[in-house]
Amino acid sequence: MKQNQAIAIRKSVKKAASDAITKAYHQHQRAELLTGLTRAYTPKDEDGETLPPERKLVQVRVLDTLADVIAAGVDLFDVTATCEWGNTANFADVVVDDQVVIKQAPVTFLLFLEKNLVDIGTLIAKLPVLDPAEQWSYSDEHGCFVTQPVQQNRTKKTPRHYTKAEATENHPAQVEMYYEDVQIGTWRTVKMSGAIRASDQAAMMDRVAKLMRAVKLAREEANGNTVERKRVATPIFDYVFRGEAPASSA
Repeated sequence: MKQNQAIAIRKSVKKAASDAITKAYHQHQRAELLTGLTRAYTPKDEDGETLPPERKLVQVRVLDTLADVIAAGVDLFDVTATCEWGNTANFADVVVDDQVVIKQAPVTFLLFLEKNLVDIGTLIAKLPVLDPAEQWSYSDEHGCFVTQPVQQNRTKKTPRHYTKAEATENHPAQVEMYYEDVQIGTWRTVKMSGAIRASDQAAMMDRVAKLMRAVKLAREEANGNTVERKRVATPIFDYVFRGEAPASSA
């Protein structure tokens, strides 16, 4: 069969085996399903009271439940063996923009790579980017992005006096005090940021997306190879449940 066919049925086979074990376990816990009886009454005297016979059938037989478990288990073991043996024989190139990035990668590594590229893509998507409201340039001196210097005056409130009315012979001068903002210096501000350009982030996202597509294609190609269908389970279950000497199988 094809490797991807074995992978496709593996999940359903695994569920069937799990359901068979769970069903058997629960049935084995109910003693009333495993027991039965027949009773017939015979009066001591010929003219004594007669009673109808009683009968309760056994509803669950352990050997039957084990047969279901074994059947489902054989399918699971054989399909899993087919997948795992196939994984050791399936390889494919990872190709991006007509360039071979990884040559003859095994399918198990492709699965690992696919999962980790998802994590890397998530990390890139959340990278801090530069504030688009500012103009940035990279500074080798500071090792980060900087803006152009912005000059800003520093002021200080300085008291001033205003004469509302001059002094007269009979009245003193009317003077009010007020504060005036007087420039006393200049701030020169340069903003710095350790973030990256949004365009650089977008380029990284594009490259990781390309690589993810290439890995998926390689995995599909590898899983499209024909693999030998394994039959390894029967000797295992024969030994466990029937005591038969184990024999190698493939």
